Amino acid sequence: MAVLEVRDLEVSFGPIKILRGVSFDLDAGETLGVVGESGCGKSMTGFAVMGMLQAPGKISAGSIKLEGTELVGMPEKQIRNIRGDRIALVMQDPFTSLNPMMRIGDQIGEAFILHQGMHKKEAWAKAVEMLEKVGVPDPQGAARKFPHQMSGGQRQRVVIAIAFACKPEVLIADEPTTALDVTTQAQILRLIRDLQETNGTAVMLISHDVGAIASISQKIAVFYGGQIVEHGPAERVLRHASMPYTRALLNALPHAGMTRLESIAGYPPDFSNLPKGCAFSPRCPLRFEKCESAPPLVSLEAGHKAACWRAEEVLNMPDGKMLAREAVEHPLP
Repeated sequence: MAVLEVRDLEVSFGPIKILRGVSFDLDAGETLGVVGESGCGKSMTGFAVMGMLQAPGKISAGSIKLEGTELVGMPEKQIRNIRGDRIALVMQDPFTSLNPMMRIGDQIGEAFILHQGMHKKEAWAKAVEMLEKVGVPDPQGAARKFPHQMSGGQRQRVVIAIAFACKPEVLIADEPTTALDVTTQAQILRLIRDLQETNGTAVMLISHDVGAIASISQKIAVFYGGQIVEHGPAERVLRHASMPYTRALLNALPHAGMTRLESIAGYPPDFSNLPKGCAFSPRCPLRFEKCESAPPLVSLEAGHKAACWRAEEVLNMPDGKMLAREAVEHPLP
């Protein structure tokens, strides 16, 4: 049985639907890479799973199950007991995620005090131990620092230490490498992968960076207009993208020797005025009359699904510049 099961999830802000029929599973020790442009519903999905939607946002339909237990409709008190313990979140900006008035050791120790009932002295010792596990230099000294006294990469390691403190079944990492240099990005992704393997944690990795997603994910879900438009094993999706939007994302990756950066024409859709039929059709070079009706997410091969009326045609097109395959062939060491 999957650790996390999401079925037909809808999130609404008043009359406006932001997520529409989102479904996926996560198994223990597995990473699902969630990719797409800003404003396509990636982070909203993570917040819905965490039970962190801000009013007037609400889950208007669907199911979220953690090891068979339904989370939708669960009282806030019970959700708080699960959040940070069984499901953890790593936000994209560690500086705003951390309390500037608390020492690092106290912030990590809170997780042990709240969820495991430890005394403050014991929690502090565990916090130092977690700092050592995530590779922060001088863990004893780092525990006594405040967030502003640490680098961006070290703060991200602290946030990861907090997330993994209680060995959660599910980790949602929302753009965990944003604003970090390339070397630090690789270190953070490697750290998440190593802790995941140690604890058997299921990871939902949200990013606009297809290369980062490809390097550690076993499955990929491509979001557009609040829906999953392509989903399947990472290698299959990246080698055989069958939705024009996925192809466009891959073609937009920069590479050595390129003379012009590829871009996707137009803008992401306005949720208050979604186009009729396929949400991507106004930007799609392959659109035709049938695109005025919404295509279903259809199975292609080996667990690979795509929402496009011309999926088979797109599948058989030349590869073009699908450079994310390099990350599949040369993943993080």
